[in-house]
Amino acid sequence: MRIRARHLLYALLVAPPAALLLAWLGVIGVGAASGHWAVTDWFLHFTMRSSVRTAALLDPVPAPPDDALRPAAGHYDRGCAPCHGAPGKPRPPQVLGMLPKPPDLVGRVGSWSDAELHRIVMHGVRFTGMPAWPAQARDDEGLMMVAFLRALPDLSPEDYAGLVTAPEGTLPAGCSGCHGPEGRGGGPRVPRLAGQSETYLRQSLAAYAQGGRESGIMAQAVNGVPSETLAEIARHVARLPATDGGADPAPATPAPAIARVGRPEHGVPACLSCHGEPRKNPSVPRLGGQPAAYLAAQLRLFRDGERGGGPYANVMARAAAGLEDEEIDMLAAWFSQAPPEPAKP
Repeated sequence: MRIRARHLLYALLVAPPAALLLAWLGVIGVGAASGHWAVTDWFLHFTMRSSVRTAALLDPVPAPPDDALRPAAGHYDRGCAPCHGAPGKPRPPQVLGMLPKPPDLVGRVGSWSDAELHRIVMHGVRFTGMPAWPAQARDDEGLMMVAFLRALPDLSPEDYAGLVTAPEGTLPAGCSGCHGPEGRGGGPRVPRLAGQSETYLRQSLAAYAQGGRESGIMAQAVNGVPSETLAEIARHVARLPATDGGADPAPATPAPAIARVGRPEHGVPACLSCHGEPRKNPSVPRLGGQPAAYLAAQLRLFRDGERGGGPYANVMARAAAGLEDEEIDMLAAWFSQAPPEPAKP
């Protein structure tokens, strides 16, 4: 039988209403208990892997950092382990009844490249329970998660518990896991909280809670926390000393010119005009002693128009718009060496 053009036309006209009728009749099962046909399961996974592979080729990523496992592990424990399991934490029975079943990542991450893992972390997977990262501007957080996933297969249950268990201290457990028990930092990519003013801390927490400042990790940390509790956390943290009371930290080398006088011809003001001491505006954060990697990441977010925050975030975005990468790294390095200043009453 020869297939003529009119036969194709008839098929095109009949197929859509026939498919709609079949769906309306309800004879197509959607229950998860029965699973997919083998060919359907193969096709869906083949399509997913092919899509991720192609997208990753078009969007290469830098090497994941190896100095931010604790905050990434904390996020994984709260947001990912309930479905994917973790060392010493098997997947619960209700998760095993999902379709598709969330994989045990310990045995799976090795089959993906860094760029592919980053793509999945940041964009999720349609038709599954895998969501997109809640802060799409934070590629740096996606890379932190990739670094943790790379380390996951080699973690013992004791290693994993050590990463996700908050150390005892004066900070609430939900904060100390990343920011340290006394708020003086938990790693190169985590800010020091001790020494900041109550006003700045309260405004920052409110910005995270209201979506004005993007961070997938912080969005999860403040999710569901009442505003009164966030304000109390800000009051508590603001009372913490900026240093441990030991020897005074060595002063930084003389400030670079861009910190002292800026670059007026390019619209870059002097950093120390706002962030120097003494200051009267409690909404301006203290940068002395902050980790260089954290400061550099925040400056790049400001420069690229991806960083929100308190009432002066737009001022910082304009100030950072003219900065080059080399200048950002230089400023971050200098402020990280400056002694932390305690918040004034």
